[in-house]
Amino acid sequence: MAKFAIPNRYTQISLFECESDRLRDAVEKAVKQCANLGGAYLGGAYLRGADLGGAYLRGADLGGADLGGADLGGADLGGAYLGGANFRGADLGGADLGGAYLRGADLEGANLRGAYLRYAYLRGADLGGADNKKLTLVGDRPLLVIGPIGSRLDYLCAYLTDGGIYIKAGCFFGSRDTFIKATVDTHKDNKHAQEYKAALVLIEKYAELWTPQEVKK
Repeated sequence: MAKFAIPNRYTQISLFECESDRLRDAVEKAVKQCANLGGAYLGGAYLRGADLGGAYLRGADLGGADLGGADLGGADLGGAYLGGANFRGADLGGADLGGAYLRGADLEGANLRGAYLRYAYLRGADLGGADNKKLTLVGDRPLLVIGPIGSRLDYLCAYLTDGGIYIKAGCFFGSRDTFIKATVDTHKDNKHAQEYKAALVLIEKYAELWTPQEVKK
């Protein structure tokens, strides 16, 4: 066993300490003991499969935590308070974020492929930059995931933002219009292009239904 200390990202003051085999186990223990991890530094941490579900209900606050580049694949973050947390470049693939509070969280470059987001509060989350614009998610249902689809059988993520519809597919991240151009340039009118065209019909209808009226104006 080793001694692990979880510091504050700004002051480096320890928020929680314990002996454990792995950092992941230490973080799980902190949540189970209702530790306040607000502003914790866990950048790049290997937390794949961690059981952090219900953190907020247990009193374990993860708001403002730095989880940039962390591996949270398959982790249980259901019901966690993650407002303002940094997930830039983090792997959240397959993670359970059901009911999590993510307002103001930085999701730039985060992998949300296969993540469970039912009842997650994403309004106001920051997608970082695309086309040199700062983008913020809007509405109560700002994310639509479609797939597997296309030549790589990958997932297509459509975001409703204050700058309109933005789409992430593989390494592509850009506006709806840029996505259409990229699809035509890459696939012309083959089967994959037709798949994407059909997906865009759904995305546009979804945006019509779920983009707040004040953003449409």
